[in-house]
Amino acid sequence: MITTLLILHGLLAVALLGAITHQAFSTARRVPLAERSFVTRFRSVGAAGYTNAIVILFIITAIFGALLYPPYRLDVRPTLEDLDMRAANGVFEIKEHLAAIGLGLLPAYWFFWREPLTAEGLIARRYLTWILAFVIWWNFLVGHVLNNIRGLFQ
Repeated sequence: MITTLLILHGLLAVALLGAITHQAFSTARRVPLAERSFVTRFRSVGAAGYTNAIVILFIITAIFGALLYPPYRLDVRPTLEDLDMRAANGVFEIKEHLAAIGLGLLPAYWFFWREPLTAEGLIARRYLTWILAFVIWWNFLVGHVLNNIRGLFQ
């Protein structure tokens, strides 16, 4: 059961990662058509269309993470402590806090991605998106590395 939850949590995280990455790059400066490259085409997506998917995926991924948290605390964390891997435990603590901050940012993020767009809203939209992208990338990478550490020592 835990393995199934972990796989679903990972798949949801990958979908969330792709959506927020597209949207974050779309908030970068616009490039004239003559200078189009792979990166500029990557960020020229309809970014507003990702907003509801990102909010829903973030919440569902956090719920799956909360379901996986008790087994982590009971099985994986003691193993990391026995192996004196304080850094691994520390980055997971940061992951927990960033996930909570991300959940707290979701209402503001959703609000600023609604239309109509003002000049102030454009700046807030960009910063909220990049903060959320950082949170999602951090949580994904830390979760992936900790899962690999767990697999190596069990």
